[in-house]
Amino acid sequence: MEDQDQINNAALKEALESGIDLRQYSTQVEQKLRQVENASIQDYIKESRNITELHGQITACDQILERMEDMLQTFQSDLGSISSEIVHLQQQSVDMNLRLKNRQAVRGQLSQFVDDMTVPETMIRHIMETPVTEREFLEQLFTLDQKLSFVKEQSFREAKSCHDVNDVLEKLKVKSISKIREYLLQKIYQFRKPMTNFQVPQNAMLKYKFFYKFLVANEREVAREIRDDYIETMSKVYFSYFKSYSARLMKLQFEEGPTKDDLLAADEAAARSLFARPALKHRATVFSLGARGDVLTSLEAAVIVPHAAHKADTRYPFESLFRSVQYALVDNACREYLFLAEFFMVHGSAAQDLFASVMGKTLHNLAKSVDVLVVDCYDSIGLFLCIHLIHRYQLMCHKRAVPALDKYWDMLLNLLWPKFCHIMELNIASVRQCDPSKLGAIDVRPHYITRRYAEFSAALVGINESFPSERVNRLLAQLQAELENFILRLAAEFSRRKEQLIFLINNYDMMLGVIMERTKDNSKESESFRDLLAVRTAEYVEEILAPHFGGLMQLVRDAEAMVERADMDALRAEERRITTLVRSFAANWKKSLEDINNEIMRSFTNFRNGTNILQDALKQLILYYNRFQKILGLQALKNLPARGEAINIHHIMVEVKKYKPNY
Repeated sequence: MEDQDQINNAALKEALESGIDLRQYSTQVEQKLRQVENASIQDYIKESRNITELHGQITACDQILERMEDMLQTFQSDLGSISSEIVHLQQQSVDMNLRLKNRQAVRGQLSQFVDDMTVPETMIRHIMETPVTEREFLEQLFTLDQKLSFVKEQSFREAKSCHDVNDVLEKLKVKSISKIREYLLQKIYQFRKPMTNFQVPQNAMLKYKFFYKFLVANEREVAREIRDDYIETMSKVYFSYFKSYSARLMKLQFEEGPTKDDLLAADEAAARSLFARPALKHRATVFSLGARGDVLTSLEAAVIVPHAAHKADTRYPFESLFRSVQYALVDNACREYLFLAEFFMVHGSAAQDLFASVMGKTLHNLAKSVDVLVVDCYDSIGLFLCIHLIHRYQLMCHKRAVPALDKYWDMLLNLLWPKFCHIMELNIASVRQCDPSKLGAIDVRPHYITRRYAEFSAALVGINESFPSERVNRLLAQLQAELENFILRLAAEFSRRKEQLIFLINNYDMMLGVIMERTKDNSKESESFRDLLAVRTAEYVEEILAPHFGGLMQLVRDAEAMVERADMDALRAEERRITTLVRSFAANWKKSLEDINNEIMRSFTNFRNGTNILQDALKQLILYYNRFQKILGLQALKNLPARGEAINIHHIMVEVKKYKPNY
């Protein structure tokens, strides 16, 4: 509209500016408008038919749309009605489903209730007539137990139907208890027969262990009768068996046992009786382990049969008999404990108390018999082996989940440890109090007391490695300290230092060899004697070289001290002494080497050790001679004529190689 006004204003403005008469201009405009109007009327008249048809079409379309609107409104109304019906049907379906579930639940519970309450004819027949060992009886006994529990539960809820079956179930229960009691007592009485294999009736009872569970649940008095009867029977059976077996077995012990006089520092006559016999058929070794240690690796070997061993006239050391008794105990006790826990349904402390009721007298009797034997026993190795047998059997019991013997093992250890420590203290005291002057003639070879100690110490250290004990380590340390002091006292009996060193080296080497052969290389004892041997060997090397090369060795030490003080004048003053030593060495060194070799080979009982000492001596000689040559090369001695006469060190090394061992 604004645009039209602007156009009109522009046309008017243009007319005014052109000076046209407005009335004339208005008339022209009206004529144009009339012409346009007439033309428009003519166009309308020309298109009147089309317009009429268009109007009719619009009217018809409007009618169609109106009818469609009515149809859609009707359809919308129908849909609303259907939705309401669907919601109603859905609610009806939920209600019907809930009623169905409730009826099914009631039907299931009622059906189960009827089944649990009903006593079938089959159950009555098997309970009354079938032997207890038949599978059908056991199956019906399970069912009867369930029905008894169910009826008892329902009676607390005052279910009327319980009165209909109580009488029948009670009679079946009484009959079952009677048959079960008779069967279990019969199995228990089988244990009382001589030569019975306990495992057979026990396995039979375990197969029907539900019988005892049924008795516990329904008749505790009968269950208590069965348990008490079993305890009484097996307690007597085990007591009688182990008392007889232990007594007969101990008669197979070596006739000649160690006494309180069989100590490390016993006199030489005792030494001959202990070591000079090649076959000790009726006596165990006192200070050496030998084959006795095999008992620790044969824990589960067959037990010794007394009558067979007696017939073969076989004798055994104390630890072998001890092993046989304890292994028989472990085997029977572990089986018994596991049987009690499974059959009588006990665990933890209750199982251990029940086990103590069965095996208590037997364990006490075995501990008492060990106590009697230990009182007069002075076999320290045997006692120590028994201690380690106990540790191993205790571990074996724990692996089998049987802790019931722990108190018994502790009881035995409390008997064995004090006696073992007492014997060790006696041996320590014997070494401490031994007077070398009363031992007769002493030579440079290893002394029999040190050999005893080596065997004894190696035996204890080797046994102790598997279950280390600080108390044993402490006793061994005390014994070793006393032995070292004793060796020094023995060495003091020799007047010459060289003989003292030979004696010490031979003894240290022997003890080290024995200990290393039977123990680990890093044991405290082997390390200690290895250090002592090294110190004494170094000292002996100096002693063996001194008679042949003492002047040379002393000159080297003196000259090096002068050089260190920078006293060259004093060194020049030793020219005559140096010349004498050079010529003496050149004339005698080969013979000296031969003499040293012969003396060392004669002095040491261990060829390998003697060869090693010889090599150490030759190495030390080469070191001294090398230092001597360095002194000859000093500026202060450059004019010494004897320098040219000195033997070349390579010549000496070639000669030394001739004494090198071939192994």
